Amino acid sequence: MPELVIDLDKIHHNAKTLVMRLGAHDISVTGVTKAFCGAPQLAKVLLRAGVTSLGDSRIENIERLREAGIDATITLIRSPMISQVDRVVAAADISLNTEPAVIRALSVAARKANKQHGIILMVELGDLREGIMPCDIENILQSLRRLPNINIIGLGTNLACRSGISPDDDNMASLSALAEHIDAGDAGGAGAGPFMPPLSVISGGNSSNLDWFFAGGTVGRINNLRLGEAILLGREPLHRQPIPGLHTDAIRLIAEVIESRTKPSKPWGTAAQTAFGTPAAIQDTGDIFQSILAIGQQDVDPDGLRPPHGTKILGASSDHLVLDTGERPVPVGAEITFLPDYAALLRCMTSPYVDTTYIGKAATLRSTFKPVPVFEG
Repeated sequence: MPELVIDLDKIHHNAKTLVMRLGAHDISVTGVTKAFCGAPQLAKVLLRAGVTSLGDSRIENIERLREAGIDATITLIRSPMISQVDRVVAAADISLNTEPAVIRALSVAARKANKQHGIILMVELGDLREGIMPCDIENILQSLRRLPNINIIGLGTNLACRSGISPDDDNMASLSALAEHIDAGDAGGAGAGPFMPPLSVISGGNSSNLDWFFAGGTVGRINNLRLGEAILLGREPLHRQPIPGLHTDAIRLIAEVIESRTKPSKPWGTAAQTAFGTPAAIQDTGDIFQSILAIGQQDVDPDGLRPPHGTKILGASSDHLVLDTGERPVPVGAEITFLPDYAALLRCMTSPYVDTTYIGKAATLRSTFKPVPVFEG
């Protein structure tokens, strides 16, 4: 303890369901493994469910997948560090990029390694995280299209992560229109033709795109989504609502009670900052059954935990999670189960103090995935 219990059968169901629903509209799924730190167990389940490729934001995770024998197409979904281009070319087939200097360095590394490397140019559509301004795409393409060992295969965008800007018909139409403009070779012939084949991947975004899609959004040229949170937690990220037909309890966090006592609900003495800042407002409700669990801010985002019914999270320090257990005390040594959100899951998976257990039939099955060529012709 503490322990994440991960039901791979439920994750397989979620992934397969989304792959089928999106596939009916010719949208492929890149299964994102970053929340699991590139765990091969998850990768195999996603591939068995029908994702066409894998994606991760850390080159270390991609190298972990390769070392485990995963030979699927893998995309680095964070802009590469220029200091890591040799590792990126060695382990990843494709990377999402915004900086010409990095792409040139990838070209040098790919030529040295005698490999082809795919590039998806990320476009800024309002969320103000990574992305090239649409008006600059054409000039950048002109400067990059003849680089050796580099294949510019598509455009992508990312929304809802920094500023909460939602994918909608307007911004998805803008991405589609930009792809059409490039493929048509308008305004000076920067697009398809003798120097560059038509763009094959138009990656519209992440799990936050599912609201737009399920509401009947106009797909246009969008033919790929990068999905992690929706598959793992069964929820869409914009409002954290369950996605019909998906499991929302595939991942559970279990922690052990190390103290259980009746205590006042209101502290006493002169109040100052807590270990992590200004204390929250506390309501005096008299004596309560208070339990302390052996997990804290170092291991999990407490705000991202859903406790059992009748139990309330009161606060957390580095190593302690404090609960009001409601109408009855909980004995020392008891285990309490929570459902984590994406932020809580990320911190748990990167904590060396939280164990991980995979359950379900899928935990013991071998992958039947057969890789397809990344670049053809």
